[in-house]
Order: sequence, then structure tokens, then C-alpha cells
Amino acid sequence: MGTQRNGFSKRETFILSVDVGTTSIRCHVYDKSAGIRGSCSAKVSLLYPQPGWVEIEPEDLWKGFLTVVKGAVQDAGLQMCQMESLGISTQRATFMTWDRNTGKPFHNFITWQDLRAAELARSWNESCTMKTVHGVMKTLHFLTRQKRFLAASLVVFTAQHASLRLVWALKNIPQLRQAVEDGSCYFGTIDTWLLYKLTKGLVHATDYSNASATAIFDSYQMCWSGFICSLLSIPLSILPRVQNTRYSCTLNCSDISRILSSPLLTKQLMLSFLIFSHKFGTCDPSIFGVPIPIMSVMADQQAAMFGECCFDIGDVKITMGTGTFMDLNTGNKPHTSVAGLYPLVGWKIGADVVYLAEGNAAGTGSAIKWAQDLELFSDVRETEAIASSVEDSDGVYFVPSFSGLQAPLNDPKACASFMGLKPSTTKRHLVRAILESIAFRNKQLFEVMLRETRIPITKIRADGGVCTNNFIMQLTADLLGRKIERPSHFDMSCLGAAFVAGLGTGYWRNQEELKKLLSTDQHFLPRRSKAGWDKGCPYRGVLQSWERALQRSMHWYSQP
Repeated sequence: MGTQRNGFSKRETFILSVDVGTTSIRCHVYDKSAGIRGSCSAKVSLLYPQPGWVEIEPEDLWKGFLTVVKGAVQDAGLQMCQMESLGISTQRATFMTWDRNTGKPFHNFITWQDLRAAELARSWNESCTMKTVHGVMKTLHFLTRQKRFLAASLVVFTAQHASLRLVWALKNIPQLRQAVEDGSCYFGTIDTWLLYKLTKGLVHATDYSNASATAIFDSYQMCWSGFICSLLSIPLSILPRVQNTRYSCTLNCSDISRILSSPLLTKQLMLSFLIFSHKFGTCDPSIFGVPIPIMSVMADQQAAMFGECCFDIGDVKITMGTGTFMDLNTGNKPHTSVAGLYPLVGWKIGADVVYLAEGNAAGTGSAIKWAQDLELFSDVRETEAIASSVEDSDGVYFVPSFSGLQAPLNDPKACASFMGLKPSTTKRHLVRAILESIAFRNKQLFEVMLRETRIPITKIRADGGVCTNNFIMQLTADLLGRKIERPSHFDMSCLGAAFVAGLGTGYWRNQEELKKLLSTDQHFLPRRSKAGWDKGCPYRGVLQSWERALQRSMHWYSQP
């Protein structure tokens, strides 16, 4: 495996990358060609202690992380000392608080799916305080024309964001309140907790992509929002240091091992140097046997964007998993939306910041899983053939709003529904209606992005488990009137974190090299030009009827 140079054997090195998702933790070992040399995965056990509460036990998550890292290296038939660096991608807005001195958690991770703060969100959104804030910010925007004031005038709290769930925790967990008063409390999303554990408590940090998804961060000022923290009484002292998504370093794992073995320097002094050098720190040698540099930390959707090589303004990434996340590269300026698109930091590397405009739709893979549980089909792979076996949905329309409707309708009280059922309706029509609704939501989000940003679209890449369905992919390409590229494998969050980590150590030279490594499984071309579809699209009437179904499903529940 190695080569001889000047009498020394130089071993081939690799990049480790871990993605901590909602239902699983996956680790891959990548080689120079971005090929996967070894893999390992573990299930994430979700806890439901009360209706609407969704938690993860911190120690279980940590054990799962260690298991997949060691398992992937073993699966590759390699040694830990061959791992040049580590990249980490995590689900967003899932957080925990813990004692900064002992590392003991004050509670389980409260996940992004958790609804315990739903009533708190409703109360805040309807409060006189928020109405006053909106009015003042609108006035400031009128006077200054600064977009950050327009963004503040449109702020609406949701239970999905970490901000109000943290407020709930501060109000309802006595030992947490005491720790805040004592100055011994740390707050962190999953990435922050993993950094703390990997460095034995030496690092309390996050990156800009994760911070921007908490609803506590000001993406315009690139810092924690003093205004939001003051409004919600969140102490700034508990928040982690925000760092670049990637930090360049010329030392690799072998270099570090040699330095640490030097009798001239103490281990603690050297580790302190490594923490400084690598920004996110270095895995303590006692964990994996060698001190692996942690060269990238990213939020999952931003990591997938990087993994798809959507580096240019106008590049679009559509991830269709449990839900759909559509991200548009807006360059070095955040987009201020009135329709519910979220301005995120994609990544910050050196002085360069890339922003994304993100729209999401819940009820993508979850709607398909629900249909399977109802026994509309037995195998998900059958759905493509089932949908294609009928000419249309026989006038049946499905509204995929098990968790409300997101942008551009933004109605948390909407219900999921089938409309247009008749005696002639069969299971095949229902399945087709479900798959069509996913493509319809893709078109809805895409049209909002085009209308609001006015950025010319340069390319569209799709990933996630649902994108394996050719029916959905082809219909989406037809409705958007654009070519859509599907990658050869779908763990793009893992690949994105690996790409960023590899760039940091010089494993890969630049983004152009990464583009050459990107593989495409299939191109989906629109079967008509966009103009042709707009004029004579057979789906025009279907789309209009589906939109009527959306309207009738809105405001169904009295509360979210």
C-alpha cells in the first residue's frame, strides 16, 4: 500500500467523515478519488417521553459515533493512523445543555422534531411584544433600506428552531437555571457536543452553518444575535464559539503523532497547540489511539450542498428524504424572504462566506412511509411502477401536510388529506397522487425561489433516498423545465464534510478538483421545453386543482 521515499515508507492516507442524521449515524472512509473504502452505520434511538416530545440520549449518541468510526476503519481494512482528518456533518437545531466542568448533561438532546415549544411559539407570535418588534423593524427598514431590518420584521418563531425549545428548557429545568447563574452551563447542538467529547472538554465551538440554523444567529452580522438573546432572555455566555466551517492546516495525522512522541514537548502543551492550529481541535489520542485532526464541522443540508459541488451562484440542490430541502446558492449575500425561505450560511472558508436560500417541505419520505404502513404497497421500490401503471390519478389529489405546510404557504395548522376520491379510485391512483404531490411541492418551492431571488439557475442536483424514484424525478424535471442530475450515491452530507476536511489538509487541492470527482448516475431531461409546458402542459389543470386542495386543507386544526 505504501511507497518508499528516502528510505521511509509512506502509507496511503484517507479522509474520515461522519453524518449524524435523524434516524442513523453513518461513517465512510474516502480515498483520493472520493471512493468509499469502508463504511459503518448505527441506528439513532429516538425517545418519546411525552406526546410531542422527541429526544436522544446523549451517551447513546456518543457510543454510536464511536462505533461507526471504528467500524468504518475496520471495514476498510485500514488503521486509524492512516486517517488524515475527520469531517463531521450533523442534523440541525437538535441541542443539549451540560455542565462545562463535569460534562454531565442537564437533559437529553431535544430534537428538531420536538413540539414541546409549540404553544410557546404561538404565544410569542401573537404577543404585543412581537407586534411592536415587527412595527419598529419595518420602520427601520423604511428609513435605512437595510435588509437585516426587513428580515427582523418578518421573524416568526416555530418549534423547529432551537431558540424557543431552549427557552422552554431554561424555564422548566431547575438545575439548568442554577448552572446558568453559576456560570457553569454550556449549550450546544450535536456538533458542539461531539467536539466537546472528542477533545475531552477542551473545545466548546460550532461552525457558521450550524449556528445559522438555530434561529439565535444573525446571518447578516455573522454573530449570535444579541437582539434575539435579549428578547428571549437567553444568556450569551452559554453559547459556543462560532468558527469557520473549515480551517487550513499543513499537519496530517502522521505528523501529529511524531510531534506528540517528541520528548522535548509535554503532551498537554502539544494538545493545546493542536487545538489552536486545527480550530476545531484534535481527537484526544485515548479515543481512537491517534490524534486525528477535526478539520470540518457542517450542518447536514449545507454539507450536502458542498458534496454536490454547488459552489456557484445559481446552483440548486434538492434533498428528498424524510422531508424535502431545496437550497439555492445566493453567493456572498443572504436573501431576505417574504415567503418563508430561510437565509442560511452555507459555509465560511477563510474570508469567503457562501449563503443559501432554503425552502423545505415536510411529508416527503414520511408520506411514502405512511402509505406503506397503510399497505397501499409492500415495497417502496414498487411505487414507481404502480404510479406509471395508470394514466393519471383519476382526479385524486394528496396534500402532504402531516406537519403543516411550509413555504410559501406557511400554515402549521394545515392537515394532510386526500381529495377527489370516488368509487373508481384504486390504490394505484392513491399512490400516484402521493408521488405527484412531492413533485408539485418541488415546483412550488422552485417557483418561489425564482420569483424572490431572481437569480438565474445554473444547475440542479438531487439527492436523498426519495430521489431514487424515477417517476418523481422525471415529473419534477418536467414541471421545472430543467435538467436534474442525480448522483451515483446519496450520502452527500457525508461526502460534503469529507470534501471540506480534505481541502483543509491539502488532500484535495481545490473545488475544481472536487467537481471532477463528482459522479452522476442519471440526467433527467424535461420532456418539453419550459415554454411548451407552460402553454400546453397536461399538468396545468392538475396543478390548479391540487392548489385548490391545498387551500381547503389549510387552517384545519385549531392549534399546530
